[in-house]
Amino acid sequence: MSLPLATGDYPASSSSTPRAPLHSRRELIVHRDSGSGRTVRQLTSFRGNSHHLYFTNPGWWDNGRRLLFGSDRMGRANLFSVELESGEITQHTDKDMPGPPRETSFLFAAVNPCRSECYFWRGEKLIAVDLLSNRERTLWSCPAAYLPNILNVSADGLHIYSVIYQDLSDRFPVDLLNGYVGFREYCEARPHSQIVRVAVDSRAMDVVWEEHSWIGHVNTSPVRPDLLSFCHEGPWDIVDNRIWMLDLAQSKAWAVRRPSPGEVIGHEYWHADGVTIGYHGHRAETGGFFGFVNYDNTNVREFPAQGETGHIHSLNTNLIVGDAGAHVRLWARDGSEFGKSRLLCRHGSTSKIQQLHVHPRFSPDGSKVVFTSDRTGY
Repeated sequence: MSLPLATGDYPASSSSTPRAPLHSRRELIVHRDSGSGRTVRQLTSFRGNSHHLYFTNPGWWDNGRRLLFGSDRMGRANLFSVELESGEITQHTDKDMPGPPRETSFLFAAVNPCRSECYFWRGEKLIAVDLLSNRERTLWSCPAAYLPNILNVSADGLHIYSVIYQDLSDRFPVDLLNGYVGFREYCEARPHSQIVRVAVDSRAMDVVWEEHSWIGHVNTSPVRPDLLSFCHEGPWDIVDNRIWMLDLAQSKAWAVRRPSPGEVIGHEYWHADGVTIGYHGHRAETGGFFGFVNYDNTNVREFPAQGETGHIHSLNTNLIVGDAGAHVRLWARDGSEFGKSRLLCRHGSTSKIQQLHVHPRFSPDGSKVVFTSDRTGY
């Protein structure tokens, strides 16, 4: 079923004028992976790039029946969702994103865990869209001298968190989504960054943390509204420390799992318990490893990773998924170690830009893995 789209504050007033209904369609293709024999459900087949949200941001809504994704169609980047059983796709927005350096992406979007609402940046504007009515409202605008980054929502659904950082595109070329242009330069420049909090209902904004380091990847605990992690962004081998924790109640931040000389660590994410942080890394002498640590730096557990890992995700310490090489692979914990990976399926993605990164992650119940691939050309 197609849904109407209207723009403005909602619930809609009598003066709001709904636009024409947006289309819905099915693009589902089901095939059996030739290597593993597992069933793969290709949810989109439009001749344009589509991607799920960043792997730290679950895009499931409607009690897990639908999944949000961004898609480039008809010359525009917009937000869609797919009903996972039927494959029915519904469009939620109908306006393009700006280009570099103020380009934003639905990779950055976040869904409210407590109601059917999604938040995203459209350039400098922080937008809320009601996923049932498709009506939009503007919550806040990023200052002109700053650029916005990924969004996350608190576990109680009351606040949106994001990071904004100085726009340095007048100093050096910047195109971070397409080839990491300016990535190292940004890290070395140590731009002023702020973690901002915006109230979902009142739109009140406050700065909860700021410093002169390039901050990225603000991730809220899925259980505790008082905790979020963030990172010092940049090449892993030159950042002072990648993973940081912020206690919102006390405005106190601390480093999590500082690397030793010869180590690099990154791609941090929360486990479903809202207490444990997962990550992976590499040691010059022994190779890759998986790691888990509590938010307060206790209970560090690390295991050698056999083979290439790529991006990884897990809901707990028992099963990890990664986009190793051209394949999606699983590592299962057997007592005190993770053995060799087993093949889930081939992804075959080029990963040449951020929207084409595979970014595999488990569904909330752990029974399936969602990932992005352009193996068919899009």
